[in-house]
Amino acid sequence: MEDEMKQRMTAWKVAGLGLAMATGMAASAAGETNLTAGRIVAEVLRANPELRIYEQALEAARAELKTAGRASVPVLQGEGGRIRSKNLDGSLAGEGAVWTASVQQTFEWPGRLSLRKAIANADVRLAEIGMARFRNALAGRARQLALGMAGEEEKARVAREVSDRFRALREVLVQRDPAGVTPLLEVRILEATELSLRRRAADRELAAGGQRIELNLLRGVAADAPVSVGWSVPGMMEAPGTQALMAAAATNNLGLQSRLAELGQQGLRTRLAKNERWPAIAVAPMYTEENGSTTDRFIKLGVSVPLPLWRGNASNVAAAAAREKQATAALEATRREVELHVLVAAQRYASRRDEMGRWRDDSARAFREAAELADRHYRLGAVPATTYVELQKQYLEAVETLLDTRRDALAAAVELEEATGIRLVREDEAGEAGGGR
Repeated sequence: MEDEMKQRMTAWKVAGLGLAMATGMAASAAGETNLTAGRIVAEVLRANPELRIYEQALEAARAELKTAGRASVPVLQGEGGRIRSKNLDGSLAGEGAVWTASVQQTFEWPGRLSLRKAIANADVRLAEIGMARFRNALAGRARQLALGMAGEEEKARVAREVSDRFRALREVLVQRDPAGVTPLLEVRILEATELSLRRRAADRELAAGGQRIELNLLRGVAADAPVSVGWSVPGMMEAPGTQALMAAAATNNLGLQSRLAELGQQGLRTRLAKNERWPAIAVAPMYTEENGSTTDRFIKLGVSVPLPLWRGNASNVAAAAAREKQATAALEATRREVELHVLVAAQRYASRRDEMGRWRDDSARAFREAAELADRHYRLGAVPATTYVELQKQYLEAVETLLDTRRDALAAAVELEEATGIRLVREDEAGEAGGGR
């Protein structure tokens, strides 16, 4: 199921890229829509077209449940014709109508109908779990795309800011017409750094554009629809201990619940296969009337039983038992996989959150102010070119590090939420550098 979800989401992304290339992604700033991550998630869960597939699958399972436990309906049969009676000497004794009416009812072996209804109930449960898993995966993906897009846009903005600062300073230095090798080399350093940063900004804008396409497709809107999201990450709470996470995963993990439901259903199928060794019996009361030389009426009871009574379905029982063992093995494999994901995600989340807790609330602003201060003092000749260039680069690197750490923490939080059902992200609360600590 998880692989299928990933494949579906990848297909949406590829389709969106193709559509965007065909229609173009030009959108005016006036048409942009400012949304919060929580609102985007709500839109995706409300309008995502693929979610309708799971909803209809659930409706189909519920419809099949209504007929799964019903006994077979009675079958009404009728026959009619003419009868001619003769005496022993060949003379006609009489003629008239003859007809027969019967009602046939098939009776299943005791317990068979209840087993079929239980299997249909399991189908409904599996459909509910499948839809819930897809909704969780969809919400997590939408949240990561929204905040990831905002982060890439912020990286592109800072890269453009720094590159514009290099360009402006380079133009000033060129107008001064400096003499000597050192000023000329400084101009070339500024020019090369500017080119590198512009390429970096363009790459970030392309990454943000790709995420916007996928996000719009998840929202069920045009691939090139404008949308913007605030780049601050929602507050992230401290995760419980390992034992608490494992206990929550054992209870709330939808993958495990799906495997448990499949195992229970397969056990019912095994019991049904054993039950079906005994045949169903059809009983048919009949009434016959003949009006020939005399009027004869018959009331009869017919019983139909397939032979042999002991059906040779040992292979069906063996196949059902093998599938039950297979479901047991799949459950154990899924349990180990969930434990692995929980442990790895918990470690990554704790590490990233610890990093965020070491930041100052004004880290990004402090780096920006330092970069602006270096720009002013370099123009006055108080700061050498190497220090100036390095500080501008470090400003950009620091902002990217902050955003990347927040993105990794959010991805780990989403994975933990999906695995354990424990909410770690507070929607639409600006989680500053401390991440809500």
